[in-house]
Amino acid sequence: MKRILFVCVENSNRSQMAEGFARMHGGARVDAYSAGSRASGTINPRAVQFMAERGIDLRTQRSKSLDEIGNGPFDAVVTMGCGDACPWVAATRRVDWALPDPKNLDDAEFRGVRDDIERRVIALLHELETQA
Repeated sequence: MKRILFVCVENSNRSQMAEGFARMHGGARVDAYSAGSRASGTINPRAVQFMAERGIDLRTQRSKSLDEIGNGPFDAVVTMGCGDACPWVAATRRVDWALPDPKNLDDAEFRGVRDDIERRVIALLHELETQA
């Protein structure tokens, strides 16, 4: 089983969506987590709405800080546009996806970020499987 951590600043949009896609596409092969360097404490209702369009329910998720997740080890840690606000976490592989925070984007742009995250998660899962 591959352990993956997705990190953004608030853990309310990007990392939550990535965790949802990793669980959906990775199934039992993946142990996915998400956290924020400065967790907001809430998940953006638009993230919940737009992930529901893809069959993923984020209503039971909550915004978590990195302190709640622990230090790993992880097979992959993916930072999502948080730059210096994302601290170092032990991982075999580290990736930065410089994605815009969709919280202030219009609906079409928000969905575009969501779809980009899904494509990247699928590619990451494939890469992790071929490295096994």
